[in-house]
Amino acid sequence: MTKEMKQQFTLKITRANKSQLVVILYEMLLTYLDEAQSAHEKNDRAEFRDGIRKGRACLRELMASLHYEYEIAFRLLQLYLYADRELTRAEIHNSKEELSHVRTVMRKLHDAYETVSSQDTSAPIMENTQAVYAGLTYGKGNLNVSLADQGSSRGFRA
Repeated sequence: MTKEMKQQFTLKITRANKSQLVVILYEMLLTYLDEAQSAHEKNDRAEFRDGIRKGRACLRELMASLHYEYEIAFRLLQLYLYADRELTRAEIHNSKEELSHVRTVMRKLHDAYETVSSQDTSAPIMENTQAVYAGLTYGKGNLNVSLADQGSSRGFRA
């Protein structure tokens, strides 16, 4: 994942509510699967394994975020466990076929959660985060993002 992509995900996370955080996890998982696919095509075994491992870390976060008081959590857990097994199989056999299976399932779940999150009007989880203003400064052919100083207690309440 490029530095710019990490910054974009970080910005999204600081502004996200609970359902949007799940969508972001799916987006990160899909990004890592794409990176693993690309590395496999370049015969870069280390990058392939790295993409899979980071994707599996996203899956673990998704599993940890399940609320088992709802029946659907157990069904989602089964899908996540299936995806984890497929990614493990891909890593062991150095195969990209399993990546497409996982991508198909996770893309559908991403789309479903994205629909749910568009209806979620709850406040962002993180409070007192640094404000970002885009477009205040720009150069030839690029846009610079400016951060407003909000003091040293950013992200924390006294």
